[in-house]
Amino acid sequence: METPTPHIGSRDASFGDAGDKQAPYFASEMAAQDHAAHCDGGGLHDGLDAGVTANDRRDMQRMGKTQQFRVSTVASRSCPNMSIAPWNLMIFCTEKLSNGVDDWVYHLCYGHLDHLANVSWELSFGGITALLTRRRSNTQGLIAGGMSGLFWSLCWSHAGQFFIVLSLAELASMAPTAGGQYHWVSEFAPRQHQKLLSYLSGWLSTVSWQSIVALDAFLIGSIIQGLIALNNDSYSPTRWQGTLLVFASVIGVSLFNVFAAKHLPLAEGSFVTLYIFSFFPVIVTLLVLAPKQSASDVFTKFTDNGAGWPSISLTVMVGQVSSMFVVLGSDSVAHMAEEIRDASVVVPRSMVWSFILNVPFTFGLLITYLFCIGDVQEALNSKTGFPFIYVFQNATGSTGATTGLTIVVLVLLTMITISSLASTSRQTFAFARDNGLPFATWLGAVHPSWHVPVNSVFFTCAFSMAFALINIGSTVAFNAMLSLSTVALMATYVVSVGCVTLKRIRGEQLPLCRWSLGRYGLPINIVALLYSCWSFFWSFWPNSYDINAENFNWACVLFVALMGLSCILYYVKARHVYEGPVVMVEGHKKN
Repeated sequence: METPTPHIGSRDASFGDAGDKQAPYFASEMAAQDHAAHCDGGGLHDGLDAGVTANDRRDMQRMGKTQQFRVSTVASRSCPNMSIAPWNLMIFCTEKLSNGVDDWVYHLCYGHLDHLANVSWELSFGGITALLTRRRSNTQGLIAGGMSGLFWSLCWSHAGQFFIVLSLAELASMAPTAGGQYHWVSEFAPRQHQKLLSYLSGWLSTVSWQSIVALDAFLIGSIIQGLIALNNDSYSPTRWQGTLLVFASVIGVSLFNVFAAKHLPLAEGSFVTLYIFSFFPVIVTLLVLAPKQSASDVFTKFTDNGAGWPSISLTVMVGQVSSMFVVLGSDSVAHMAEEIRDASVVVPRSMVWSFILNVPFTFGLLITYLFCIGDVQEALNSKTGFPFIYVFQNATGSTGATTGLTIVVLVLLTMITISSLASTSRQTFAFARDNGLPFATWLGAVHPSWHVPVNSVFFTCAFSMAFALINIGSTVAFNAMLSLSTVALMATYVVSVGCVTLKRIRGEQLPLCRWSLGRYGLPINIVALLYSCWSFFWSFWPNSYDINAENFNWACVLFVALMGLSCILYYVKARHVYEGPVVMVEGHKKN
């Protein structure tokens, strides 16, 4: 039988004795023992209970949630500590991705070369920039700070984001739920403010993750167009063709998430294999064949290549946005928590280790890429619309080899999008389950046979298709929506980490958790909060000092508009139907 959740300070409390006041999961130890008594045999039962441990049951009971997913859908089986690590490697990016992060694939695709209009699904990987929109300006990272600014800003961005990852990992251990940030805000915010703060966090998280899927699908379509242009000199890409390719990619990914969800573990394993074994050929190819930059240009030469800001220091601060977004998306795997065996341990460990393990891949690719970039302007003006394709071609001198390397990147991006959509649909489902979205009953439903939130998957598909249509009418409007996704996701980090930090400062009780920051919890939370506020602040800055409609960062306008719309919805209807998930949590339930 699974042992009860250990107290802080046990061997499962990763950072030792917490020193915080911890609230018990249950009203009494007897209740916990009675509950665990129903979980003989490791908590394995037929149906939805298969694979669920005693600790999983206790977590769900404490949060007042019902098990609606099969754990075997996503969680891995024989190696629980690393079972979901491939998921975060795909998204963390988180994604993206998840992950969400992070990933060398995104460093290639966005290359930090195209204009980073604060667009993001740099989610954990590299910057999602206007490489999505092809040849539109230059990358914020290279324009504002040059190669040295890009490299060093990525160093401090990784350091700062690591504290956010640690904080989110502990929150995921305290409350392993698909809701993620909005649930944590509801549970840890001051009681009088939890409803509104949780509701706003839920909307921010929903919009950001929905946009992330659209970004991934759009990138897939654009890369396909780039490959066609590479192999056919007479081809001239059009926006409507790209939109149709987005439709095809997102429909295919959605169908996989509905009808082949049980094969997600296989997709995870395939991704990790391809991820690792394709990384080194790409690196070796570039290092051996591509022309090289000097070490001084890469590491010590900070330049303003057109941003126009008054000082080089301010220029680098503006340019750091691309690096900040590279490490974003750490919450991706948290939204899969209800489908992961022993989630209160596996999820946080995965979040932390996937971040750490991706660091050498990220810097290895970035350093190689900066040394091998060649002529930046030629790369930006490539007919394919993607500088990384130009770099491949410049290194190999072969259209066939370039096509092969690009297809590898395309396959990895497709896998990332599959995982990204899975996390997004679970987050949307969870918020609807708590009556946070319109049509909550429909969006919060899980298919009784497939045990997948089919309606949320189809909604995500429809959102991405509608999102892609915007680009046909206006590239500026499309970029504006992309920029909002990053700002919104960072805002959820600010609020969720801020709430648990305040609770610790006040000395209030926290739930027991099996993966704890221990006595270091408060300083780690404070650093995470400061860095998330820092990132949030710089995310609103425009790329250039001389502003026009093309380079203006519309995230500030759209963020205010989203918050205004959310507040209107809250006061008109949601405050009457949305209580926040905390009202179902043990110790907080309404009588």
